[in-house]
Order: sequence, then structure tokens, then C-alpha cells
Amino acid sequence: MELRTLRYFVAVAEELHFGRAATRLHMTQPPLSRAVRRLEADVGAVLFERAPSGVSLTTAGEVLLAEARDLLDQAELLRERVAAAAGSASLTVGLLGDSTDADVRRVADAYRLRHPHVEVRIRETGLADPTCGLHAGLVDIALTRAPFDPTGLTVRELRADPVGALLRADDPLAGRDALHLAELADRRWFVFPDGTDPLWQAYWSGGEVREGPVVRAVQECRQAVLWNGTVGMTLLAHAPGTGLAVVPVADMEPSRAVVAWREGENNPLVRSFAAVAGVAYAGGGGGS
Repeated sequence: MELRTLRYFVAVAEELHFGRAATRLHMTQPPLSRAVRRLEADVGAVLFERAPSGVSLTTAGEVLLAEARDLLDQAELLRERVAAAAGSASLTVGLLGDSTDADVRRVADAYRLRHPHVEVRIRETGLADPTCGLHAGLVDIALTRAPFDPTGLTVRELRADPVGALLRADDPLAGRDALHLAELADRRWFVFPDGTDPLWQAYWSGGEVREGPVVRAVQECRQAVLWNGTVGMTLLAHAPGTGLAVVPVADMEPSRAVVAWREGENNPLVRSFAAVAGVAYAGGGGGS
């Protein structure tokens, strides 16, 4: 019984569908099905009830799922402890823009508790690079926001946050309970530098091509509005600061906080960080 086969089994057990599990594992379905069949022969029990719509765990499968998760967790911890003993336990984490998010702090606390001997290096990036250096190979994993080009990356959503229009406090629209994008169509917006990921730029521009001052950081966004009277999008949970206001925009999709890393990454510290982030964000109260 190989650890790889157990990972295959856990993926099918969690997805309850061979096709989705194969996609998650970056493999085709036939070898995945054969591996599970071999595992069933090895343990001497049927693990899944199969149907055209998907699969369900048998009683034996439920028992193996609990045991397999424990074994895989132990294997990950073994690798991490060996790396720590060899003095090679380090992780470079990318953070986007403003790292004061309460859930980011919860990730830091939980990861330090789980991996007290791992040296975590932080690379905080501006708003022009939503992957925080992942595409360039500058970080191992990133806590950031979608959307961006996901080519070669694994991206997992952690939280969805409502957004609003950032305005001067004396703007005629600042006292509204809510706005629509059409009401901001004739305004100048802050924009990101040339070369910024087009998916990222399009989202924060409300799906339109905008003109206005170029910004690279959260504070620059606020100053652009304060000094020029421009508008732009920001998280509702972010305190706008003196002289500014945030009004919800009813037809803007929420901003999605994500954890991302390179596809095929086999560093157990990266996978552990992703798991810790998922738990921390699920148990948090949001970005405020």
C-alpha cells in the first residue's frame, strides 16, 4: 500500500466522483480507477459503491478514509521534521498590498504553532502583481486575491468579500446607501500600471477601460481619490480613512481572497500552509 495510492483514494472519497478526482490530481481517469481497484484488492474490501452519477463510500471505505488521512498527515509531518533537522525548513510567502487582514494574522499564528522551527520569509507586493511573485518564482505560496492568470498555478478560494466605491467624503455620491457601476461611468478611476494582469485590472475597473492616475499600492489608491476626486473599488471591510467614504456597489462581484501556489509543488510546507490557511479563514470573522 503506497502513500500515492492512498492520496488517490482520499481524492476520490472527498470528491465522490472519479472524473473530478482525476482533475484535482492532474491525471486521467483510467489510471486513477485502476489504482483504486488495486487498492481494493490489496485491502480485500470494496471501498466505493459505483453509480453513473458518482460514487459513495462503503463502510470499509469510511474506515479507510479516516486511517488514510491520519497516515498522510503523519507522512507530511515526518518530511517537515526531517527538513527542520537538516536546517532547510523555510518558506517564502507572498502577501498582497495590505497585510493587516485579521485572517492573515490567524494564518501566521496557526502556522507558527504547527511549525515552530520553520523560517517564514514574507514578500509583500504592490497591487500591480496579484500573484505576489508566484509566476516569477519569487515566492513559494501566496495569500492574495483573484482574478489573475492562473496558468501553472493551483488557486483555492478562502473567502468572498463585498466591495464598494472609494470616494471623497464630500463627493455627491458619498451619502448614498448603494451605487451601480453605471453611475460611475463618466468618472475618472485610479488604474494600475501597464503590464498589470488584464483579468486583475478589468475586475477593479468594473469591467471597463478606465482613465485616471496610476497607482501601485493601497495607500496610493486612497491618496489618488483624496487629491484628485477620482473613484475606484475597495473592500467594504477596509476603513477608508479621514476624508474618504466607501459606498457599496450593488452590481460588483465580491473580491475573492485566495491561497495560490505552483502546480505540481511537492514541498510539504506549502501544502501544510494551504491547509492551515483554509482552516484559519473558515474560522475567522472576515477581513476586518
